[in-house]
Amino acid sequence: MASADDRTTDVLLTDVHAHFVTDDYVAAARAAGIEHPDGMPAWPDWGLDAQLADMDRRRIGRAILSISSPGVHFGDDAAAAALARDVNDAAADLVAARPGRLSFFASLPLPDVEAARTEARRALALPGARGVILESHAQGQYLGDPALEPLWADLEAAGAIVFVHPTSPVGAEGTDLGRPRPMLEFMADSTRSIVDLVLAGVLERHPALQVVVPHSGASLALLSDRVALFQSAFGLGGMPFASALQRLWFDLAGTPFPHAAPLLARVAGEEHLLYGSDSCWTPAPAVDALLESIEQADPPASATSWRALTARNADRLLGEG
Repeated sequence: MASADDRTTDVLLTDVHAHFVTDDYVAAARAAGIEHPDGMPAWPDWGLDAQLADMDRRRIGRAILSISSPGVHFGDDAAAAALARDVNDAAADLVAARPGRLSFFASLPLPDVEAARTEARRALALPGARGVILESHAQGQYLGDPALEPLWADLEAAGAIVFVHPTSPVGAEGTDLGRPRPMLEFMADSTRSIVDLVLAGVLERHPALQVVVPHSGASLALLSDRVALFQSAFGLGGMPFASALQRLWFDLAGTPFPHAAPLLARVAGEEHLLYGSDSCWTPAPAVDALLESIEQADPPASATSWRALTARNADRLLGEG
């Protein structure tokens, strides 16, 4: 049954997938030769005033900011650690400017695990830090890699939310067909990364971890039966895949309707679905169109609208705003 709050027509959204960039971050990436990140035409613009204005226009009450792919590690461990500190401090300053509206996921300088652990401890103590953002892999180190085990233990102990954002797989230059990699490569790498996380037993060893997967779970719902079959037939280990999908959280950024979100709800349930805009990398008109598709979609069984459902779920994950 829908609650009284669900019947409110002006429910404020929580956006768990809102990106930002800083001038220093873009300059560091360009100095490393990254002019077209992940095959995209250019770096996006971002500003606090525009962020807040867009949130107001879309009836978003709060947003969790994060640095998107390609992350902060461009090949040098020391430079990556310094850049992670820089963007995390910048995010904390933004939260301080609007503490009721913004929080952030901290960036970590993987694949340097010890540096990542050090920065996680520091950044998670900053005001407004709600967890960390990890790329789907770091220079080929996927989330089931045993080297990450100390980091998982730290994040679980800290009660940190882990937001897993896709990035270009190693060798994407040969498979991206010359097109922006978020179109296909991101979906493939996100699926690969979460399957690895599950089959490696990370969720079993760290039952308190709260992991958020964007873009309606990429291809996870579609391939769930196939993964479960191989898991059982070949003894691949990990939590039963169907159970794992009901443990994870998912945002609806990208193209949730007409197909992805209803399928995900059937496979993973409705109680862990969240709203994500994928701004500022997704152009504002596209974010608006995707939000309109959410508003117009037939409501899920447990709420009067997808807006109400995702807002209610975000309150359960984050605490009421």
